[in-house]
Amino acid sequence: MPSNLAAAVFDTHAWVWFSASDARMADWSDYRGRIVISAISLWEVSMLDAKGRLVLKPNAETWLDRNTAWPVEVEPIRPAICVKCSRLKNFHGDPADRLIVATALCLDLPLVTADRAIVAWAKSSRLIKVAEI
Repeated sequence: MPSNLAAAVFDTHAWVWFSASDARMADWSDYRGRIVISAISLWEVSMLDAKGRLVLKPNAETWLDRNTAWPVEVEPIRPAICVKCSRLKNFHGDPADRLIVATALCLDLPLVTADRAIVAWAKSSRLIKVAEI
């Protein structure tokens, strides 16, 4: 699926793994399309770094600057995304996941994720296309 996508929304972990050329993203190594991330992903990564669960080198701000350059585009949390986020039926309560899914829905783009809860919800709701890692 990766090679035929012009653009996709990447879940936070997918973006981090892609940026690090992590083996979990091996199938995506030749992906040349746009990578859209929700602005909430910047916060999530910063929090993971602050808690020591992720080490961003040389520091969080530089890592974020480097990894939000083309082909990565940061999608702001617009009003339509907030409304969509608040109306996801049968979706778990994690606000970051809700915003990321709502971003993909509002942009009508597939979501790249390894999150099993999101994948299961996508399959049952049939509202969003998921490119499962």
